[in-house]
Amino acid sequence: MDAQEVRHKLLVARALLGTGIVQPERLDKALRAAVALRRWGPSSPAAYLGGTARFPDRTAIVDDRGAVSFREVNARTNALANSLREAGVGEGDDVAIMCRNHRGFVEATVACAKLGAGALYLNTAFAAPQIADVLRREDPLAVIYDEEFADLVGEGAQGRKRYVVAADGRAASGEPTLEQLIATGAGSEPPPPAEKGRVVILTSGTTGTPKGAARRQPDTLEPAAALFSKIPLKARATTMIAAPMFHSWGYAHFTLGLALSSTLVLRSHFDPEETLRAVSQHRASALAVVPVMLQRILELDEQTLARYDTSCLRVIAVSGSALPGELATRAMDVFGDVLYNLYGSTEVAWATIATPSDLRAAPGTAGRPPIGTVVKLLDADGREVRAGEGGRIFVANEMMFDGYTGGGGKEIVDGLMSTGDVGHFDGDGRLFVDGRDDEMIVSGGENVFPREVEDLLADHAAIHEVAVVGAPDEQWGQRLRAFVVLREGGQLSEDDVREYVKQNLARYKAPRDVVFLERLPRNATGKVLKRELA
Repeated sequence: MDAQEVRHKLLVARALLGTGIVQPERLDKALRAAVALRRWGPSSPAAYLGGTARFPDRTAIVDDRGAVSFREVNARTNALANSLREAGVGEGDDVAIMCRNHRGFVEATVACAKLGAGALYLNTAFAAPQIADVLRREDPLAVIYDEEFADLVGEGAQGRKRYVVAADGRAASGEPTLEQLIATGAGSEPPPPAEKGRVVILTSGTTGTPKGAARRQPDTLEPAAALFSKIPLKARATTMIAAPMFHSWGYAHFTLGLALSSTLVLRSHFDPEETLRAVSQHRASALAVVPVMLQRILELDEQTLARYDTSCLRVIAVSGSALPGELATRAMDVFGDVLYNLYGSTEVAWATIATPSDLRAAPGTAGRPPIGTVVKLLDADGREVRAGEGGRIFVANEMMFDGYTGGGGKEIVDGLMSTGDVGHFDGDGRLFVDGRDDEMIVSGGENVFPREVEDLLADHAAIHEVAVVGAPDEQWGQRLRAFVVLREGGQLSEDDVREYVKQNLARYKAPRDVVFLERLPRNATGKVLKRELA
């Protein structure tokens, strides 16, 4: 092991120790937890087996139905895994899961892991044809879904094993429910599988058909340590995961919470005031959201914001789409300097993390790479650009995906994977994401990235949100078209918008078309669906 490897191992150890994972405890409990970790590796089964050994009655999950302990989750997932095995689901099979944020999502995920079955997470905002297409392409053996999605999964789930998460434990369709499987399953711990099941998370599909991104499960805690090195999450604390767990960001906080033996607070539907109430009631020290959720929370009136004591929050973790600098500043002014912004993608996992000090010094930044992560900017020929120049963003870390399940992958240069974005570093080494490399608009021979125009307009006092796309133009090749949502009481004309851009950016970056909308189309994770606007 060379000096660089030694230094990396020391940084990983420091990050893990800083969470408080290691603590004095009874030897017999520590030994049982260590045995579980050795048998299962760093996985969800090991997390609940270890939690059962060390603090069986500690609350593991709080959702709309109440609280369940580590002991209860472990026992319920043993029974569920054994019932699924009796029904023919085994190691190497894939199970599609279409659930909102609640214990059913967690129990289905852990049961699959105990069997060595793969988990395919379906987006709860998908329409029936999209679900049918994904299920046809991925071909899972079974589908587990919330009862409210019965009609949506109906066509795609034909000929597959179907299990329903029903509010009262009984499905109107007559399909077997998770509660019935748990009630009839053997309580014994299943034997660890020879191979861990894969995890498949779908891309957001904002510009096309969603793809399945397959990722192996880690063999060590080093990937978690990378995030802990920048985001000060603590062991045995309480995390509210508002971000959907079928998405990379919500799923990441689920797995981080398992590593930390955290209590997870979940709600099936996002509501900004209910989120604050739950944070206050359960004294959550961390809140995981996507930017549009943070925006909706900050749209609450001052009286509502003041009604809930959120002084317990030490981390508000944001990812999933671009975080405007103005939104970051407002959030920290309200909640304190506890905001952490992660930039990454379904394919590369993470690239950089912006801390509160980064966001105060340079609002809009994506931050710096955490330990074990390399980020480089490359030109069109795959060469690293010179300092101060922009380029395509390429990343290397331990959690890059294994490729799309339908075949193909992202461009890789010297072991670094493309994020599909372009950006630049500032003088202090902080990354700024300028936009998608396939969104660049060439208007009259000038290159324009919509993100720069969007960020400027988002800072306007009268504008609530904005999206900019390219439109065909016979004279200029392409022209910019801005879709603008005004704040309540805000008044702007098309000329006002164009003039504001001209006063702050080059004239050719002013949108030729301005369209006022009541709201922008978004997917379940808050990303703007630009294909619908285009």
